[in-house]
Amino acid sequence: MKFLFMILVLSILFKLIKKSYQNTKEIQINEITVNKHLSPEQNPSLSILQLSDLHLENISISPEELYQKIINQPIDIIALTGDFLDRSWTIPKLIPYLEVLNKINARYGMYAVLGNHDYVLKKKNLDKLIQTLEDHNCKVLRNQNETILVHGRPVNIIGVDDFSTKRSDLTASYANLCDGTNLVLTHDPNVVLNMKDYHFDYLLSGHLHGGQICYPKAYHLVKMGKLPRMNIIKGMHMIDGKPYYISEGLGQTGINIRVGSRPEITIHKLPLFSNTKQSQQAI
Repeated sequence: MKFLFMILVLSILFKLIKKSYQNTKEIQINEITVNKHLSPEQNPSLSILQLSDLHLENISISPEELYQKIINQPIDIIALTGDFLDRSWTIPKLIPYLEVLNKINARYGMYAVLGNHDYVLKKKNLDKLIQTLEDHNCKVLRNQNETILVHGRPVNIIGVDDFSTKRSDLTASYANLCDGTNLVLTHDPNVVLNMKDYHFDYLLSGHLHGGQICYPKAYHLVKMGKLPRMNIIKGMHMIDGKPYYISEGLGQTGINIRVGSRPEITIHKLPLFSNTKQSQQAI
């Protein structure tokens, strides 16, 4: 009887693990519209493709599969919000994904920030990762910003470096900004708790994987900052009247399973403002 019971338990455990692994292949495409109440005639929007937390050692989508999922999406900007990989020997695996993203022909380019896992690399390998991104038309912003003109309106793309590894420098990130729409890219969303005096119209982040394993809550994330302790681990949120988004990420870290979460590709529609004063009034 004890033997049969053990067989039953192992069978159930096997099915649960198999299902948890299959969850990593059930990729969701989320479409998010910011400030839906704004008139599209007066405020044309920017279409942003966000990919976060690729964790290429444990990614369940091939470059070609990714391409097929986004090929018909009109994209203005591609935003990569950190944690590309954990090991230096995985860097070559990034190249086919970047080649696919270049085929999308994002109208205003591709931008990236780094995450805590990227910073595990030794300096020479981190430099190689950054060079690989730059060689494939992806601008890496490390506490830097760049302004582009979209429909004649300035958009400040602000890259805030990783908060969890204490590399964020908000003063440097916001240096010499012009009036316009402020789009912040960062990895760890906890940085928003320090941004009361730093205006943004939208902030994109990742880091938390939507818990990756939730049972039923992501209790294991309590050490990853104040937001998880507030049960803020994915999706759209507001702070001080400013919207920010936490992606569930495309890959997995540690064990390659998901429970109560799914890999995510996100398309954001962000309305553009003619100046900062207008954006602050609209939120």
